Amino acid sequence: MTRHEGAQGAGLTEEQGKALLWLARETIARQLGMQAREPESDIAARLLDQELQHKRGTFVTLKEHGELRGCIGSLAAIDSIVEGVKRNALHAAFDDSRFRPVEKNELAAIEVQISILTEPTPLVYTNAEDLIRILQVGIDGVIVRKGMQSATFLPQVWEQLPRPDDFLIHLCRKAGLPADAWRTGSLEVFTYRAQYFAEHG
Repeated sequence: MTRHEGAQGAGLTEEQGKALLWLARETIARQLGMQAREPESDIAARLLDQELQHKRGTFVTLKEHGELRGCIGSLAAIDSIVEGVKRNALHAAFDDSRFRPVEKNELAAIEVQISILTEPTPLVYTNAEDLIRILQVGIDGVIVRKGMQSATFLPQVWEQLPRPDDFLIHLCRKAGLPADAWRTGSLEVFTYRAQYFAEHG
């Protein structure tokens, strides 16, 4: 398991992350009708930790052979971490409209990743140059919003789009906005940090 954390990450332990990854995979497996597994005692104990009962935004990402297979989450802290991971694991596996639902015979090849988010905060900026200067590459998760249109990229997306201008172009497109909408200075921008755990290095 790998563990990555921004400077203001959620502060969960590696053992708690391992328990959440077990929970996400087991939740998907049970939905597929696979035989339920009882958690090892240390995992069961970690899932009861007080820190995991706090309400936080969570995302679950599925990858198959290194390619995205599903990613669903919630930015708002509406569920406990445990409940959010369970809910978003199911949504990522079966409700991501970009992909067909995960099938039983492919679950073994899927890698589960979990992101635990801090509360998004508004980013104050004056123009496009200012926005690029303020964004912290590799650290900030970013939300853009204009009216009813919005989208987010988790901090991990910086690995594929390390240049802030490219990152913002793709994020605007994801929101259904013009690719250069970030240059106008009229977008609402929010940033957050994420601590994430993955099953494999």
